[in-house]
Amino acid sequence: MQVVNSVLDLIGRTPMVKVNHLDTGLCHLYLKLENMNPGGSIKDRIGMSMIDEAEKAGHIKPGDTLVEGTAGNTGIGLALVAAQKGYKLILVIPDKMSKEKIFNLKAMGAEIVLTRSDVAKGHPQYYQDLAATIAEQTPGAYFINQFANPNNPKAHYQTTAPEIFEQLDGDVDAIVFGVGSSGTVTGLSQYVKEHHPETELILADPVGSILAEYINEGNLSEDSGSWKVEGIGEDFLPSISDFSHVTKAYAISDAESFAAGRELLCKEGILGGSSTGTLIQSALNYCQEATEPKNVVVFVCDTGNKYLSKMYNDYWMMDNGYIQTEQHGDLRDLISRPYQSNDTIVMRPSENLATVYQRMKLYDVSQMPVMDGDVIVGIIDESDVLMKVFENADAFDDTVESAMTSNLEFLSIDTPLEKLMPIFDDGKVAIVKDNNQFLGLITRIDLLNYLRRVDVNQ
Repeated sequence: MQVVNSVLDLIGRTPMVKVNHLDTGLCHLYLKLENMNPGGSIKDRIGMSMIDEAEKAGHIKPGDTLVEGTAGNTGIGLALVAAQKGYKLILVIPDKMSKEKIFNLKAMGAEIVLTRSDVAKGHPQYYQDLAATIAEQTPGAYFINQFANPNNPKAHYQTTAPEIFEQLDGDVDAIVFGVGSSGTVTGLSQYVKEHHPETELILADPVGSILAEYINEGNLSEDSGSWKVEGIGEDFLPSISDFSHVTKAYAISDAESFAAGRELLCKEGILGGSSTGTLIQSALNYCQEATEPKNVVVFVCDTGNKYLSKMYNDYWMMDNGYIQTEQHGDLRDLISRPYQSNDTIVMRPSENLATVYQRMKLYDVSQMPVMDGDVIVGIIDESDVLMKVFENADAFDDTVESAMTSNLEFLSIDTPLEKLMPIFDDGKVAIVKDNNQFLGLITRIDLLNYLRRVDVNQ
């Protein structure tokens, strides 16, 4: 254990750990823990490389403004280096990225520009195109452009690839990776071709990306889909990409990715992000198909700390249909937070309105049932609290009972779905009971989630 002079000295030289509890067939599977970089991802490597090389070339100097379009992790790597070296940083980020990444970047001093995630390259709101425009319109700004920057793959050629072979004494049969900007695949391809041509490179790709089809069938489609996994998958081939040594690709669904990431945490104790789940499932597929023992390396691309509100949140997983729950064929299927399973966030009549406010903020809810024992006696929502405290802030000390709505209407579990709309039109939530037993609330978003699940499963 040594003392280093800067956090930047901690980038790279990440550890490797052997998988012990997942089904790897005849193979030995090793995890390259890129989540152990100080910024929490493999992108720290390219953040340092692209800034260092731009300095050496005389393109930038401390005090300048850097601009980049990123799915989040490259931005964190750049923010880490920019803060240490004295650069301003503007990042353009698609709006599907996790809020943890955005909070992280803002806390590191980056200026964040959110843009649309439903448009393709060539559209002015596509994150890379918008970043290029901002760089062009900002006096003295330098566009990092990770998708065309040769110092992106250079980082992996000079550091990532050599580390892998050194750690396993050169005995590496296959490496499983994902592609975002294509720096990893290009650096690995160039290094492997020169030094270890017998090593296979295996692509892990989200369903919806065009890359798996390109590798497996040689067809470069112009029709990409959408996916929720962050940081990997593409709808075009980056100009720096080199897939010449990639032998096979696996297309992994969002559901498979999230499940594999959660299983990695549960069985191996490794908290990886959503793209790590895609890579893990691909690596397991490869290992289970192998007919002889092999040493296989897969990246844990980033830390799962950035996805706690998504793939590690049971409610988000259920709302998006990634965790299947028991279906009853009635209104119970719409209750996302059942009271009987202790999932409902509740208030008690004697608690104060300050606690209501705090609980709403903490759990991101706008209304809660008021329970006296197991009996629902009221509903309290944002409007109830606001009406009490708007002209008298001291009213935050008043009780829930003084502000709640106690004139309640209940629905039975067999109430037709269409009966919900008039309730929502009145600004209310549906309160569901079965034989006088409170089951839970149904809100507008619960109905939307239910309709979306039905649509996806049809």
